[in-house]
Amino acid sequence: MTEVSLAAAVAVLGVNLLANSPHRQSARRRRLTAVGLAGSAAAGDSEVSILINQTEVGRLFNSATGFPDRFDLMAIGEEVPPNSEISAVVVDAPATNPLNLLIEFTD
Repeated sequence: MTEVSLAAAVAVLGVNLLANSPHRQSARRRRLTAVGLAGSAAAGDSEVSILINQTEVGRLFNSATGFPDRFDLMAIGEEVPPNSEISAVVVDAPATNPLNLLIEFTD
């Protein structure tokens, strides 16, 4: 699992939350099993698109304020080929407070 947190001032429309994450790309095959999003001022006020390369594999709203936990995870179950890039692009920016993303991978 990996967790990313970006301030509301930075997590604006079109920003990739995983741009500076070392987990966005790997030389080995992985499976993106689940993603969770929390944060901002209220549940449901922010939206993120999950992409593998340029293919959208999921869209999710923040399910709560604060940090996501296992109850906030949305199943994805997509194979990520070697050297493919995973992105989490902000579609609807948070009003206030950071956005917090939790990503689960398996080998």
